[in-house]
Amino acid sequence: MRVLDSSAFITEYHTTDETATTPSVREELEGESAYRYDAMEGAGMYVHLPEEGTVERVRRAAENSGDGGVLSETDIELLATAFELDGTLVTDDYAMQNVASRLDVGVEVIAREGITEQREWSFQCQGCGREFEEKRERCPICGSDLSRKNPST
Repeated sequence: MRVLDSSAFITEYHTTDETATTPSVREELEGESAYRYDAMEGAGMYVHLPEEGTVERVRRAAENSGDGGVLSETDIELLATAFELDGTLVTDDYAMQNVASRLDVGVEVIAREGITEQREWSFQCQGCGREFEEKRERCPICGSDLSRKNPST
């Protein structure tokens, strides 16, 4: 089972495997991509709404990896769907791939290279430069905004 992100509809991804997605993916699509979604649904693509418990599990995994702030609600639902259906997530989104690897969800990339390692992001103050493990709205020391920092740099 392949669980399709919006990029699969945009790039005209094809597979002979069964496919699934979420209703929120349709909301992200326009023009021919939206028609492609509708055609695939009419041809038997499974449209799945994941359970809230699974969505919360994905949300926690995303927060733990530091990807929580960059994943949309649609991204989280897709990850939860792939987890529940024991499917392979089809996406080019690096943050989704990072969280999928933590959940032991297989990933198939479309137009880009996939990730080569899991990352746990840290957050750095744009003012004083201090680093923090968890995401906060502002630096507790100087009050400046925090930005996500690649842990390998």
